[in-house]
Amino acid sequence: MKTPPESFLLFKEELVKAQLEKERLQRYYEQQLAEVNQELYRLKEQIQSQQDMMRTTLEYASNLEIRLTEVKEEVAQATSANRKTIY
Repeated sequence: MKTPPESFLLFKEELVKAQLEKERLQRYYEQQLAEVNQELYRLKEQIQSQQDMMRTTLEYASNLEIRLTEVKEEVAQATSANRKTIY
């Protein structure tokens, strides 16, 4: 059996190195992608929490406004009722 030419052996060695490098880069890419996805998930959670807080704050402010209007009406009615009883 003949030995393969030296250039073939060099090419085969370079091919193995290239495949190893490709696998290393693929693992690195997948790791980086996983980190970015994890950060994106955390950011989505933060945005959702902030939206919930804003919604709660707006509801609270709206309820306060309604309650303030009711109190003003009660005060106006009480004031007018007091005026009527005095005269």
